Amino acid sequence: MSVRTYPEAVDVAIVGSGPAGATYARVLSEQAPGATIAMFEVGPTVSDPPGAHVKNIADPAERARAQELSAGPGAGAATVANPGAVKSGERRGRPGTFLLDTGYQVEGEDGLPVAAMSSNVGGMAAHWTGACPRPGGSERIAFLSDLDELLGEGERLLGVTSDAFDASPYAQLVRDRLVAAIDEGRSPETRVQKMPLAVHRRDDGRLVWSGSDVVLGDVTRGNGNFTLFDESLVTRVLLEAGRAAGVEVTDRRTGETHAVRAHFVVVAADALRTPQLLWASGIRPTALGRYLNDQAQIVFASRIRDVVADAADSSGATGLSEQSGVSWVPFTDDMPFHGQIMQLDASPVPLAEDDPVAPGSIVGLGLFCAKDLQESDRVEFSEAETDAYGMPAMTIHYTLTPKDHETISRAGDEIVRLGKAVGEPLDERPFTMPLGSSLHYQGTVRMGETDDGSSVCGPDSQVWAAPGVYVAGNGVIPTATACNPTLTGVALAVRGARAIAQELASSV
Repeated sequence: MSVRTYPEAVDVAIVGSGPAGATYARVLSEQAPGATIAMFEVGPTVSDPPGAHVKNIADPAERARAQELSAGPGAGAATVANPGAVKSGERRGRPGTFLLDTGYQVEGEDGLPVAAMSSNVGGMAAHWTGACPRPGGSERIAFLSDLDELLGEGERLLGVTSDAFDASPYAQLVRDRLVAAIDEGRSPETRVQKMPLAVHRRDDGRLVWSGSDVVLGDVTRGNGNFTLFDESLVTRVLLEAGRAAGVEVTDRRTGETHAVRAHFVVVAADALRTPQLLWASGIRPTALGRYLNDQAQIVFASRIRDVVADAADSSGATGLSEQSGVSWVPFTDDMPFHGQIMQLDASPVPLAEDDPVAPGSIVGLGLFCAKDLQESDRVEFSEAETDAYGMPAMTIHYTLTPKDHETISRAGDEIVRLGKAVGEPLDERPFTMPLGSSLHYQGTVRMGETDDGSSVCGPDSQVWAAPGVYVAGNGVIPTATACNPTLTGVALAVRGARAIAQELASSV
């Protein structure tokens, strides 16, 4: 059993190693290089460098092992292997994640039956799709005048590009057909376009997906004042006179508990476990855990018309079929959903005996719907029951409103229309994924312009009720979004990290 020494005190303690927590470490390493930083992650290191995306692991067996190690208390459970498993109605997590054992649905409510989390260095960013669209319309946070600059910085940290799939032979064909069906009347920024992705292509042609390793960068890894502690469960944020004083952390390798003092504590433990830790620490503002929102996800599949069966398959260099790339249909307030269109694996059997399938010609369409926000949609925590980590057990309260049902119905009609525009649909009707499938949970530690009881933190992500405690991640986003939230979560983390850097500078 390995032995390690936790520091007695640091300037900044960061709970969670996902992209938001990594953003705090990176910005502080750049802007406050003299500050001592300790990052604590409950899960193990599963990739090299720490926090790297598991897609970058070339060996399938090693990749599967990394995913299993990320599943925390759910390790060994059956996972979703194909769309058929999803449609079967079984509760299965995606590889690299684990589901709530209990409390995911209250009788009479919709719940989040497949709400999932990851426990590993890098968090969910070791398993995500890398989509990084900018929010638009009502998705944007109106009281942040610097939002665009923050989003640009987020794109830098995540390594966002839009050209990784430019060589895909069907990409432009798919986009042209979507353009003809969608773009009329839309403003330029809301028209069909290439999906911005946190991915780049190496000189040898292989794709490299960004994880927290890219966000941390060489600056953080080379910072002698930064230390990452994996398999370390933070059970409490310590307060003195109502202000951050450090964290209590349990070494999961030895079971020993330590107190680490800190001037600032950043809780970036995902949108479910961040409010859990605050609650366990006695930090319980009215809005904590409330305004929980997921994005209902509608999926469909279509075969691209007029492609030939002998098209070259470009999967050899990357381990991924790249024929149709990834296209983006942006959210608008009139059409309150966000679309991703990308290739599926080619069917293992011909669709008809005389009609073989061209590699990459089957595309998947997905529309994510913005939630009708309700204070009553929330995660609550038990005073008596605990989860597999010994933390307060969660219960999800979540209900779709009539407006939500209308949006989902509209999205179903729209995705069929788009599927027919692209090619020949494989099904008559789309499939609505079980709630929680998006993994885009938001709102539980939401940001607000003023401390009016409807938010947990201010514009710099500092918790109103606990100075020196900052929250980070998608849970901070206060708006109803349909687009993938990671870029926005990182942008908000940039703002918070800069605020801490300024306070550190002023105290020297």
